Amino acid sequence: MQMDTFVKAIMWAPFVQRGAFFCAPLVNNHLEKEQHISEPRINDRIRVPEVRLVGPNGEQVGIVAIRKALDLARSADLDLVEVAPQAKPPVVKLMDYGKFKYESAQKAREARKNQANMALKEIRFRLKIDDHDYETKKGHVSRFLSGGDKVKVMIMFRGREQSRPEMGMKLLNKLADEVADLGTVESAPRVDGRNMVMVIAPVKSKADAKAESRRATKGAKGTKAEVKSRRERAAQAKAEAREEA
Repeated sequence: MQMDTFVKAIMWAPFVQRGAFFCAPLVNNHLEKEQHISEPRINDRIRVPEVRLVGPNGEQVGIVAIRKALDLARSADLDLVEVAPQAKPPVVKLMDYGKFKYESAQKAREARKNQANMALKEIRFRLKIDDHDYETKKGHVSRFLSGGDKVKVMIMFRGREQSRPEMGMKLLNKLADEVADLGTVESAPRVDGRNMVMVIAPVKSKADAKAESRRATKGAKGTKAEVKSRRERAAQAKAEAREEA
């Protein structure tokens, strides 16, 4: 019995070794594919007989042999970058790949910096709200819309107020009209259980609102600097006048 097991082990050993031997290239090929997906092929890594060549300024050169395209890239001290690998033949472009990667990274960083997600703010009203509280809450709505955020306005009904939905509709429409320069009604007033809800979307995006806020801050700093400069000049003129006297 032990002899049979030993013989089977010897018979299977070459196949096991062979299987292990062939597994390594499969993993390497997988990693190579992932690398090709993450970055475009450049220069000698482009292994096709011919390509459609685009010049550094976007000019269409046409279909040329890969050897000729590589020679043109070397003579111009540029890289040959595959920009459309799925095309027939693949499209390549002459460019400074290092500079292109740097500029792309800068643009992506700037986009992430300026990217802003719109939030949904919520403001709650009572049906019988006094004028002061109404103006205060309307101010909050205006501030949120100016900042580029949506606002969910909710009217909470109590007791017999639920039988007067038209009063809630009137109040919401009044608010929408008074903030029309900052936002538009995205979701019309509707009854939601014991409440009535309306959603107002801002006229300008979150990114635009942030950019405008930054410009306003810079303008305020400039104004303060100008005022400070004028005060310093006035103080200096007074000091000179006293010295002359």
